Amino acid sequence: MKYRTFNKDSDLKISEIGFGLWTVSTGWWGNFTDEEAVVLMRQAADLGITLFDAADTYGNGRSEELLAKAFPPAERSRIVIATKVGYDFVNHGDGRRGQKEIPQDFSPAAIRSAVESALKRLGTDHIDILQLHNIREAQVNDDALWEVMEDLRSEGKFRHGGIALGPAIGWIGEGATAIARRKPDVVQHIYNLLEQHPGSDLHKVAEATHAPTKFLIRVPHSSGMLEGKYTADTIFPPNDHRNHRPKSWLINGVKKIEQLRFLERPDRTMGQAAMQWLLNDSRTLSVLPNIYNAEQIAEFAATSETPPLTNEELSRISGLVASHFGLEPEEHKFKGEMELPAELASLIS
Repeated sequence: MKYRTFNKDSDLKISEIGFGLWTVSTGWWGNFTDEEAVVLMRQAADLGITLFDAADTYGNGRSEELLAKAFPPAERSRIVIATKVGYDFVNHGDGRRGQKEIPQDFSPAAIRSAVESALKRLGTDHIDILQLHNIREAQVNDDALWEVMEDLRSEGKFRHGGIALGPAIGWIGEGATAIARRKPDVVQHIYNLLEQHPGSDLHKVAEATHAPTKFLIRVPHSSGMLEGKYTADTIFPPNDHRNHRPKSWLINGVKKIEQLRFLERPDRTMGQAAMQWLLNDSRTLSVLPNIYNAEQIAEFAATSETPPLTNEELSRISGLVASHFGLEPEEHKFKGEMELPAELASLIS
């Protein structure tokens, strides 16, 4: 495993591959007992993974409680804890239906209360990376929200702060404006070789505005597609989140993967190559694959040791993406603002 840092002044060793707890705590990617989840998390740590990314709304607090079970206070220094706040699951969690979004509350009082509650569930006195969960434009422009974040940081409640974007791919308007105006330490967003919009533009905005922002990348395998194991006949379990994808995503995705088989080598799997593509960007802080078994942990944790993509491979990927892999371009449905503000668009054009 290799490690990255926020900057030269930070002593946090953040593993290039992290562990996102949504797979083991929400029931959207199979059901796991607490014991099964803890075993997977400890196996990941034994293989060098330090970053564990939770959210207070994942399982209505369950992801944070699992972290506390897996790594009690005596082992706190082994891991880097990232979590998210902003959803009012305390008042609305019982009404959650699948992945349907519940109301948010970003008032200063609610955020302070959410952070204090998260610390108790985590069994720690500080969060390493605190993210505002799926913010909208109103929160980007809410000075009171950002002031309470600074207050919480100064009180030692968290070390690095930022935002997580979603739940659909992006929210480029909100993300880009937040990067340019607030210059957060970290932005978490969906980004992968097959789904580069709008993630690539967010990275360009950070570069153009000289923001210190680093990125946590989730869904790096396009919901498993880039692991290279699906076929056109693959069927997902009834409650699996992948059923929310259109059938065309599966059919066209398999066709795209066949054109990417050149990335596979005896010393590098398709899944590892997909993450190496993301790690080629120095602003990528860590990649958060969906982990749900021990074999995956072993494969993904070894990514840092595999050969980086060559310039020739990167060029071939760019050509395939530019041509839509020779397929009809797909129409994506996004939530939130999907246009860059004009002043930011001009910076990266």
